[in-house]
Amino acid sequence: MVWLSIKLIEFYRVIAPQSLRNSCLFDPSCSEYAVIALNKYGFVRGWIKSINRISRCKQPNGGVDLP
Repeated sequence: MVWLSIKLIEFYRVIAPQSLRNSCLFDPSCSEYAVIALNKYGFVRGWIKSINRISRCKQPNGGVDLP
């Protein structure tokens, strides 16, 4: 499941508009964070961490945030 999730994230990176991908407030980007979290924590916990990160993607949040 982790492998499939990472492939779907890679597909998103290919089809997402450049303006959307460049508007990320965090470093690494949310998609890169998701890949790191999935590799580090596995499918369920990795997605929980990724969804929590995406939900924080608004001002005043931002900056460096690693899983």
